[in-house]
Amino acid sequence: MPRRLTVVQLLPALHSGGVERSTLEIADALVRAGHRAIVVSAGGRLVAQLEASGAEYIALDIGRKSLLTFRHVRRLRALFAESGVDIVHARSRLPAWVGWFALRGMPTTRRPRFVTTVHGLNSPSRYSAIMARGERTICVSDTVRDYVQEHYPDTDAARLQVIPRGIDPAAFPQAPWPDRRARARIAAMHPALGGEGPLLLLPGRGTRLKGHADALALLAALRSDGLDARLWMPGAREPGRETYIADLEAEAARSGFAHALAITPPTAAIAEAYAASDLVLQVSRKPESFGRTVIEALSCGRPVAGWAHGGVGELLRELLPAGAVTPFDAGALHRAVRDLLAQPTPVPVTMPQRLQRYSLDAMQAATLALYRELVPE
Repeated sequence: MPRRLTVVQLLPALHSGGVERSTLEIADALVRAGHRAIVVSAGGRLVAQLEASGAEYIALDIGRKSLLTFRHVRRLRALFAESGVDIVHARSRLPAWVGWFALRGMPTTRRPRFVTTVHGLNSPSRYSAIMARGERTICVSDTVRDYVQEHYPDTDAARLQVIPRGIDPAAFPQAPWPDRRARARIAAMHPALGGEGPLLLLPGRGTRLKGHADALALLAALRSDGLDARLWMPGAREPGRETYIADLEAEAARSGFAHALAITPPTAAIAEAYAASDLVLQVSRKPESFGRTVIEALSCGRPVAGWAHGGVGELLRELLPAGAVTPFDAGALHRAVRDLLAQPTPVPVTMPQRLQRYSLDAMQAATLALYRELVPE
């Protein structure tokens, strides 16, 4: 019978975000495989979901940027020893440092194996370098692996393993093209999104880095072409971003298309948002480590156009090259979007098979296999 593993994951908190989502997904996979999953963080709204999966939660504020945080080193070391931990998996820089110091004080014969995941393209520094010190360092994309090798050249390439983030295809099912029922439901909630013209979707937080201004310029260009194009920005309207949103709305009013723009809070029904749209934009001004939006939209059968840098560019070049646009070239983005919208089936019918590498099952299986490699039978 396979040996039961005990795996501790370390991260700052459990509020929301990609790091937190991956933590819960791996904890769930461990429990379902008969292993013991422990998560250490300062807490948050996802704790209940974590515990409902059968994982254990320990509250320690190991993500607070203060020297006092290192007082938790002794507590972690005791946890590792008392629980017979096999793997310590750090997902963020300060928790990684706390975990690393806890491990250094243990006898080598009883010391758990140390794994890290580089989720983002953090500024290179001695502080960030801890994320490349894992006995195995998981990179969420080829982009991240190349970034680590460039900025931490002493890292043994054999210790780097690319395991892309994954989605559950059942949560993002293929939708009819176009999906008139989904469009009608969305238009009922947001009348600006009605009409017969194409609906563009730009999901993301209310920050300039997400490229909202680029999307507005694109909308202006499409409407100048005579298209009754509409633009939806779910997630941009959030507390503290009122001035930014007012600036976007003022620009839309000056350009004469305020009636064709909806800037809303995040939607819980993001799959239906993809289905209602004709094309999804990913125009972040800052390169991202991965591009989950790209995978989700393509799974729903919706084309994606975006700046071809970072993890987004990596995915688009592989899966939908027609949507990969030279960063910040507004004219090229306009042409790419027009070309994609003109295609009768802009997303190849083989896309579901090509997305298998980016499934949640594939990500979970690869991570558990990595653990097993470090802790053999």
